[in-house]
Amino acid sequence: MELDKNKIITIDGSRFSDLPGFYDEVSLVLMKNTDWKVGTLDGFDDILYGGFGVFESREKIEISWKESQKSKEDLGLETTRIFYQNKIRQGKPFNIELMQEKLDDLLSGKGRTLFEILVEIIESHKNITLILE
Repeated sequence: MELDKNKIITIDGSRFSDLPGFYDEVSLVLMKNTDWKVGTLDGFDDILYGGFGVFESREKIEISWKESQKSKEDLGLETTRIFYQNKIRQGKPFNIELMQEKLDDLLSGKGRTLFEILVEIIESHKNITLILE
């Protein structure tokens, strides 16, 4: 009897250095042959449920994040600070109070960086194994 091998999907941190670049990368590797592109954290979470990209709903997959240390730096404190400041400046439809709270937490050392948020989103999907390389 043959053991099931998890489908392996590779996110390559050397191919991007900011959040829009991350979205382009995951659109490329997770949404092959579709015309839908990831553009938000919620959208990224949505595609990880599967069923409309390269894997099926609840299918066991492995995400290998190459150059994850580079991504951790690229999507770290400074990038995250700018991310929240832009949302606050833009205002609606964003909850400005919530964004300010997240920014304050980040600056006080209690908040999470974009990299940490992305890792948390991936790890919240029990059918996905994340390997940071």
